[in-house]
Amino acid sequence: MTNDLENRAIAILKANDRGGYTVPTAGLYPYQWNWDSAFAALGFATFDRDRAWREIETLFDGQWEDGMVPHIIFRKNDPGYFPGPDIWGSRTEPPTSGHSQPPVVASVARWLVETGGREDERRAHEMFPKLMAWHEWWHCYRDPDETGLVGIVHPWESGRDNCPDWDIGMNNIVVPDDLGTYHRRDTDWVDPSERPTQETYDRYLTIVKFGRECGWDHDIVVREGPFFMADPCVQFVLMRADRDLMALAERFDDARARGRIADWVARDEAGAQAMWSDEACGFVATDLRTGSKSPAITNASMLAFYGGAGTEEQRAEMVRHAREILDGCRYVFPSWDPRHEGFEQRRYWRGPVWSVMNWMMAAGFERHGLADLAMRVRRDTLAMVRQSGFFEYFDPLTGEGLGGPNFTWTAAIHLALVSEHGAAEVA
Repeated sequence: MTNDLENRAIAILKANDRGGYTVPTAGLYPYQWNWDSAFAALGFATFDRDRAWREIETLFDGQWEDGMVPHIIFRKNDPGYFPGPDIWGSRTEPPTSGHSQPPVVASVARWLVETGGREDERRAHEMFPKLMAWHEWWHCYRDPDETGLVGIVHPWESGRDNCPDWDIGMNNIVVPDDLGTYHRRDTDWVDPSERPTQETYDRYLTIVKFGRECGWDHDIVVREGPFFMADPCVQFVLMRADRDLMALAERFDDARARGRIADWVARDEAGAQAMWSDEACGFVATDLRTGSKSPAITNASMLAFYGGAGTEEQRAEMVRHAREILDGCRYVFPSWDPRHEGFEQRRYWRGPVWSVMNWMMAAGFERHGLADLAMRVRRDTLAMVRQSGFFEYFDPLTGEGLGGPNFTWTAAIHLALVSEHGAAEVA
């Protein structure tokens, strides 16, 4: 069975290949997505190192002059997806969306270098200036006051589009009368009960409208836009990626880059502390407009271990949360605390399990000596695939596959887990 699953995962990556980049899944997501491509590279690396690098390199075809790597690259206009390039109005070539996604690429690049050879090092060295520019963009344009805490201007920028984390910010958005009518395409492909509500989508598009009308001026979007929140996922991914970028800078003996990255790393930890909630006893999303904090623990909260955030006492609280949540779920790790109001086991990011979050979470647990938690997360990740196939996300109570089928990053993470830890070890 294991070999068959690995072959199926490889077949999915190849089927979703569009010539140097992958789509997350046919139909539902017909373009190149930012952090999807980073995780896809992990899967390709298990059988085709050159293809792994090309997946990342093509992502940077869409990098803006200011350093941002956008969350979608529209390489062709596909009427099966909404909102497409005309709605974003980025005026870039190739056309892209107007904001970014969690910056995991530096971490993947370091992994490729440390598990590869001279060609991997050469390609990482060539990419290094582009990575530096992207990280500079995050620290400049999403943390303009240099607090160490970066913000996001749209739930889509988090990659965790529909998590209840965003409700406290989204509920303050006033949908304008001139938003216009539109036809969502996601619910043409997936049961609406598994997707964001129409009210939520109106607010998503209100944010996009604001960005388009100000020409995607990042200063204006951050200072005056309808949404600006701190996200544990982005913060902790950036913390880890900054350290991984430092490792690459040291490898390439780039003193100037080391100095700049050291400044970022020094601020990262202080910034993360601003997300700590005494009420939730954990790191949670924070509205940077109002100071309000999300009330519950998520899978992103658990990335504190991946990013290396928190005091010993804070991490102990997070471990307590983790064990209690693991005890209450058949499969882990849910995207919203099942003990808390608002948990929806089937709806997009409001309860389901995601393989990519589990991969990062398990790495963080292991790094902090929590081997049993890491093993549980990895085993459940593979078990859901064995039961249901390579779906976009999974029901944490039943393991049922939800969202898009034949999903690139689910297949990629399966291959990475088996390659890194062996099928028997995590079976």
